[in-house]
Amino acid sequence: MGRLEGKVAIVTGAASGIGEATALRFAEEGALTVLADLNEELGDDLVERAGGPERSLFVATDVANERDVDRLIEAAVERFGGLDVLFNNAGIGYFGATKGLDTGKWNRIIEVDLNSVFYGCRAAIPHLENRGGGAIVNTASVSGLGGDHAFSAYNAAKGAVVNYTRNLALDLGRIGIRANAVCPGLIETPLARGLVRNPNVAAFYAENHPMRRPGKASEVAALVAFLASDDASYVNGAIIPVDGGMTASNGQPDFPTLLAR
Repeated sequence: MGRLEGKVAIVTGAASGIGEATALRFAEEGALTVLADLNEELGDDLVERAGGPERSLFVATDVANERDVDRLIEAAVERFGGLDVLFNNAGIGYFGATKGLDTGKWNRIIEVDLNSVFYGCRAAIPHLENRGGGAIVNTASVSGLGGDHAFSAYNAAKGAVVNYTRNLALDLGRIGIRANAVCPGLIETPLARGLVRNPNVAAFYAENHPMRRPGKASEVAALVAFLASDDASYVNGAIIPVDGGMTASNGQPDFPTLLAR
């Protein structure tokens, strides 16, 4: 039996990247999965790979629309009888410094990356409580732990997800609901393909990153599966980087290497 055997788990942004990898990992761990995304073609295909329609359900969802999110939670409970795990993963990002950033793009990032987390938690909490507890895992980012160049809206949204997760842990721990956040660095996903394949970015990682490479979606999914499971029964309010050690640095260069040149 897997660590999530018989658990009902929702994954937003499930059609690709970290969401897809986590949905498949949840299925491998025995979960009944409810997959939310805007891409219906990819979502239907993922259902087949996540155990088929008897063990998986796709719900077309715009996570920036609170009514859509409410319907997602209701569909999960109606189909599988309850809810044990909510993985708020859907997200987008645009580069843009504050001076020239369009208001519409700012609002869209806040809606998708932050407001959706609130909508999901608000709708899910009563159902998690009805099960006697459960797990919420939010996808934040290393961009929520520190600033990036020209990434203003994304930094704001992910920083808010980090602190909102801490609030959830304090408010919900007493009723058996744990809330934690994963903070990926650069991960090989369709969303980040342009960065990962850029030769300048690749050269920078090869020279400066502790592990000399971006991460893989499956590496994030492994942590999410742990946090969703009873193996993490006393892990609450944790904000965990999944970045290969990038945020372990204090920002100083590698002086021994520079001095030896």
